[in-house]
Amino acid sequence: MKKRLLFSFAIFCAVVNLVAANDSTNTTPKKLVADPVNAGLKTPSGFSASIVADNLGRARHIVATEQGGIYVKLERLKEGKGIVYLKDADGDGKMEINKTFANYYGTGIAIKNGYLYASSDQDVFRYKLDDKGNVIDTENPQRIVKGLWDKRQHASKSLALDDAGNIYVNIGAPSNSCQETDRTKGSKGMNPCPILDSAGGIWQFKVDLADQSYHNGVRYATGLRNVVGLDWNQQQKKLYVTMHGRDMLYTLYPDMFDTTVSAELPSETMYAINKGDNAGWPYVYYDHFQQKKILAPEYGGDGKKTGGENAIDPIVAFPAHMGPNALLFYTGNQFPEKYRQGAFIAFHGSWNRSPLPQEGYYVVFVPFKDGKPSGKWEVFADGFSGTGVVKNPREAQHRPCGLTQGPDGSLYVSDDVKGTIYKISYPSK
Repeated sequence: MKKRLLFSFAIFCAVVNLVAANDSTNTTPKKLVADPVNAGLKTPSGFSASIVADNLGRARHIVATEQGGIYVKLERLKEGKGIVYLKDADGDGKMEINKTFANYYGTGIAIKNGYLYASSDQDVFRYKLDDKGNVIDTENPQRIVKGLWDKRQHASKSLALDDAGNIYVNIGAPSNSCQETDRTKGSKGMNPCPILDSAGGIWQFKVDLADQSYHNGVRYATGLRNVVGLDWNQQQKKLYVTMHGRDMLYTLYPDMFDTTVSAELPSETMYAINKGDNAGWPYVYYDHFQQKKILAPEYGGDGKKTGGENAIDPIVAFPAHMGPNALLFYTGNQFPEKYRQGAFIAFHGSWNRSPLPQEGYYVVFVPFKDGKPSGKWEVFADGFSGTGVVKNPREAQHRPCGLTQGPDGSLYVSDDVKGTIYKISYPSK
């Protein structure tokens, strides 16, 4: 009899546990999975980092929804799709692929006023979002811009939007320095540079007109070799951009520049842009050691002659060849006060700083006040490369490319080597 009672009690307990496991009203939250050693990143004291998604493909720019999802633009199609939508459905701190769509690859992606905007290397599309941040119709986006230059070199079309119904599109120059024969020793620079008619600048279009092209848009700013990072500053109501500088000073002009100078120059630059601005490419480059605009050798320069009297100056200058691929002004409240309204920049990492080690592969922070830098830039998150010294960019395990701010004020960083998405937070004590 005693054995029967024990057996019956065991059956009863098993049934109760089974019901509890399948009871949809059981609201016990999942325990968040902590990442070991800060996801491999070095961040300032008090910050923590985790990997929220991985192996997505060549993840370029990213954008977070108000509801906490993330849209990722891919530089190469994965299983025929170029946009990935991520969502943490079970609350474990990791994001699952909710859906994939779009039959084109590219870099640019943004959200504004209930629409998702995404670019290929030639066109810009927009998708209507529902109140949960989901694209309503993934198969039939509205094409708002078409037929932009795509000559492979510097082909990505990064995006930013203002509050007045305009979208800003980078059209990179398919050239190093507008030589008659690109990247060729002894080839002269073309003057005027014909590329600037259709590339090497920022074009402005309307967000709600279909199939606009060059004749519908406005060349908002010129003399910008390739702007992969750009953001609209809500405080200043102004566009800010980061530009990739030119290459090959030593290779093309060994009589003027040695290998070390060529590794350090010209500067990678950040600009505050007003309509009609000219940043000076290809005629000049910026030298952060001399703190001057220097006449390019293709146009008679020798490394010392200044030029570009009518060109704007950068507001920040960084070492050469580091690849500033994303710019984000922080508007959240989660991070400490020093970071608020400041700029984060994702540096993709260099490939041509030999004989010096390669540089970049990190996210930096620039403090701002009243729309201007208020202090020196500093490395904010490092360790993406997975190695102490990078001699060849192929050694880098991850390369930062995109930035977005989550609704809780966390910072997300994308990597286009393995398709990793990092989340950097400042947990409350």
